[in-house]
Amino acid sequence: MAHWEKLYQERRCTAEEALQSIHSNQRVFMTGNCSVPQVVIQALVERSRQLENIEVAQVLTVGAEAFNDPALEGHLRVNTMFISHDVRSAVQDGRADFTPIFLSEIPGLYRTELPLDAALIQVSPPDEHGFCSFGVEVGVTKTAAEVAEVVIAEVNPRMPRTLGDSFIHVSKITHVVEVDYELPEFHMAKPSDTQQKIGKLIADLIEDGSTLQTGIGGIPDAVLQYLTDKRDLGIHTELFSDGVIDLVEQGIINNEAKTLHTGKIIAGFVLGTRRLYDFIDNNPVVELHPTEYINDPFRIAQNDKMIAINSAIQVDLTGQVCADSFGHKFYSGVGGQVDFVRGAARSKGGKPIIALPATAKNDSISRIVDTLTPGAGVITTRNDVHYVVTEFGVAHLYGKTIRERVTALINIAHPNFQESLTQKAHELNYLPTVYSGADVAN
Repeated sequence: MAHWEKLYQERRCTAEEALQSIHSNQRVFMTGNCSVPQVVIQALVERSRQLENIEVAQVLTVGAEAFNDPALEGHLRVNTMFISHDVRSAVQDGRADFTPIFLSEIPGLYRTELPLDAALIQVSPPDEHGFCSFGVEVGVTKTAAEVAEVVIAEVNPRMPRTLGDSFIHVSKITHVVEVDYELPEFHMAKPSDTQQKIGKLIADLIEDGSTLQTGIGGIPDAVLQYLTDKRDLGIHTELFSDGVIDLVEQGIINNEAKTLHTGKIIAGFVLGTRRLYDFIDNNPVVELHPTEYINDPFRIAQNDKMIAINSAIQVDLTGQVCADSFGHKFYSGVGGQVDFVRGAARSKGGKPIIALPATAKNDSISRIVDTLTPGAGVITTRNDVHYVVTEFGVAHLYGKTIRERVTALINIAHPNFQESLTQKAHELNYLPTVYSGADVAN
């Protein structure tokens, strides 16, 4: 028996036994996305009732609602760096904390400002050399597991074995909790008509040989559907979902024109269905790497023709982008938007794109606004914005004056709001005082 096998056997235990190593006033990292360790979570919830002031550091999680029970107040408190559905109400009610930070910088926090006492992770079974794969979530988790004093790992045979910089050796795991359950799946809804129109406009901006940052949701999925006439596309992204698979199988995404990691899909994590998990399992085309590598703007910029596609809640007439909040109410987070916007901007032939529907609430509210809602966070500054796309067109803002930006953004607003936006633009002296109608037309 190899030395690592002896260590593995010695460190096997139940979740309840493993959680005895968690104590009051500690900071505990929990891996996220579809890699959330479900059995260990329940054990931590029970353990926390006997303790005080445990901080759970996390990013985006799927299936971690148990942490946000109001009955755990004083025992356990979440500190999230990105607000997902299962923590949103707790953050908005003040029962959980939100730390705004670029995704590329989160791992650095764990090495400096937020040292970790423990990390709760989920991995694949070890290979013949004793290495477990982090599977569907490498981005933030690998660094957290490297710096934590205690590492409690669920070992799940249903976790795909992803390649890249995505492994942890058994010797680095202090507690092994063997489990066997299907990973949560994240199903995408069919893109709406509006999302389809936006996707087509974005696809028209993408040239053959481009490298894409793809995400999840209706707009990214719609973009992928309109790329069937493209050639030699590549992927360098913080995450991807099922929509990429068809284009890979058709040979449209082959990564052959990439100027960094030629031939490889590069990502930090995946979010999707069992089909996706099977696709990435031991697939040499796919490499997962830590977020500080994936989201480094200088590394992103090494991909020629880098296309960054990100969403927004509001865009004001000067180009300021709010993507994390509805006024004072926090909704999501910074994520990787700025990392990729700046990386794509510095890429040779790159294009950073902000995409959003022109309206909300059945066309009753414009998302192109004269002024951001009070309290709204500016995620991407007006200085960083190049392209803004709605279903009504494309506004190219880079290098443009305020007057030119205002005109371009009014042109892609919903027609029902163009007149009122124009009036506000005059009141704010964004457009000339004497108005002939030609300002918007041009």
